[in-house]
Amino acid sequence: MNNINYQTMSKQELKKYFLEHREDKKAFQEYLDRRHQNSKPTTTADDPLFDSKIQEAIRQQINQNQRQS
Repeated sequence: MNNINYQTMSKQELKKYFLEHREDKKAFQEYLDRRHQNSKPTTTADDPLFDSKIQEAIRQQINQNQRQS
């Protein structure tokens, strides 16, 4: 039985934990749930600036990933 309390972990702690315990599906699901809760839509399909907003969001994510590496 798993007695880990994922809710008390910070996002970084939870990510580190599930990367070290890849077999722990509950930890992974908790991490995904938190990411989903914290996400916000970049744009909507009927937005006239849809393409440019998506491209900018992708650039920002690439830059953020490069800084974390």
